[in-house]
Amino acid sequence: MATHAHTGNRQLFCDYFREWVDCYKRGAVAPVTLRKYLMTLQRLTEIAPAVRLTELNRRSYQYILNQYAVTHEKQTVLDFHRQLHSCILDALDDGVISADPTRRATIKGKAPQARKMKYLSHAELTSLIGTLTFSDQPSWDWFILLVAKTGMRFAEALAFAPNDLVQATGQIKVWHTWDYKSAHGGFGPTKNQSSERLIPVDCNLANQLESLAIGHQQSEPLFVDGRVFNSTANTRLAELCREAGVPVITIHGLRHTHASVLLHEGVSIASIAKRLGHANITTTQQTYLHIIRELEDKDNDKVVRYLETLA
Repeated sequence: MATHAHTGNRQLFCDYFREWVDCYKRGAVAPVTLRKYLMTLQRLTEIAPAVRLTELNRRSYQYILNQYAVTHEKQTVLDFHRQLHSCILDALDDGVISADPTRRATIKGKAPQARKMKYLSHAELTSLIGTLTFSDQPSWDWFILLVAKTGMRFAEALAFAPNDLVQATGQIKVWHTWDYKSAHGGFGPTKNQSSERLIPVDCNLANQLESLAIGHQQSEPLFVDGRVFNSTANTRLAELCREAGVPVITIHGLRHTHASVLLHEGVSIASIAKRLGHANITTTQQTYLHIIRELEDKDNDKVVRYLETLA
């Protein structure tokens, strides 16, 4: 980072943020996280290209947040604010500025768009799996089966290597991801610490994966052959959905399907949260609240019917 002499009265806020990212974040965070910081830098440069660091006060900082909030939802604005806030706190600690302009900032944002989660029922999932075509070589159809039976995230399933299968216990070890968004690819860390987990699988899937991995490098990803695109997997899944006569979903929708089917089968929220790699049960509850409420209504009907038998 530039010296304090350079970061004096004349340095632009966006320039200071760029140097801060290069000094403290580049090489220290996952590539996907770094891209978020660089996107924040891009938007900051667009909104406040001429604002100097030492000119920042509560009002000018609030103006930056307000401008960003015009085109973004509140949660996104909060993430934007958190990154700027971290940078500013370091500037405060280093004596570059004398007061925190982010204090008591108001987070605004567009009203969130209604998002309808797309997932399949148990019967629809069974129909989809019935359309899969399997060979003795890794394919998108095998990949789709893996996600359907584990609920793994796209990048987690891409990173699956033969030695991640613990055949003795019938589990798959999730401990890294595949950086499919970059041209060179490569293994990367999981989304969070909770995402490192062991996922129990059925014997059929374990045996199928073991056979599929014959002749394959044990530490290399099974489903990666050159550059991989999320859109390619989703296109194949969409074709299969139409063939099966079920609603078209994405690979991420397949993860939701996995969770919803388990919920309907009576698996506990705690077990599903652990299986999906959620940081806490609250995340699982919030994501699948509509399904939980639907199941609660059915449970209430069961309770009432049972109580009637006691009359």
